Amino acid sequence: MSLQETLATQITESMKARDSFKTDTLRMLKGAVMNAGIAKADHTLSPEEEIEVVQREIKKRRQSIEMYTTGGRAELAEKEQQEIAILETYLPAQMSEEELCTIIAHAVEQTGAKTPQEMGKVMGMIMPQVKGKTDSSKVSELVKQALNG
Repeated sequence: MSLQETLATQITESMKARDSFKTDTLRMLKGAVMNAGIAKADHTLSPEEEIEVVQREIKKRRQSIEMYTTGGRAELAEKEQQEIAILETYLPAQMSEEELCTIIAHAVEQTGAKTPQEMGKVMGMIMPQVKGKTDSSKVSELVKQALNG
C-alpha cells in the first residue's frame, strides 16, 4: 500500500474519531505527497521519495519550532512538535546513535579523513547508507565530533 493510500485510510479513521488535529496534519502530508508526485513526470513516487517528503515536512516543522521558540510563542512550538510526532510515524525505524557512530567510524577509516575539512568525503559515504533512517543534521554533528576528536 502506498503512502497516499495509507494516509487516505488514516484520514478517514481520524475523522471518524473526531480528531481534527490529526486529520489536519494527515491532510497536509497527503497534499505534500501529492504535490511531490505532480512535480514528477510520471506522478508516481517511490517509497524512498515518499520518505523524503515526510522528512522535508518534519524539517520544516523543526525550523518553525526554532523560530517560535525564539519569538516567545511556546504554544505554536508545541503544536509543531505534536505534528512532528504524527509525521514521524510514517518514517522507517530510526537508527540508534550507537549504530550511527559505528557507520561513521567505518567511513572515517575507509576514507582516511583526519580533519573537519574532509567531512564531505565522509558524509558522501555515509548518507546513502542512512538515508531515511536518521536525521542528516544528527549525522553531520556526529561526523564533526569524530573528525575533531
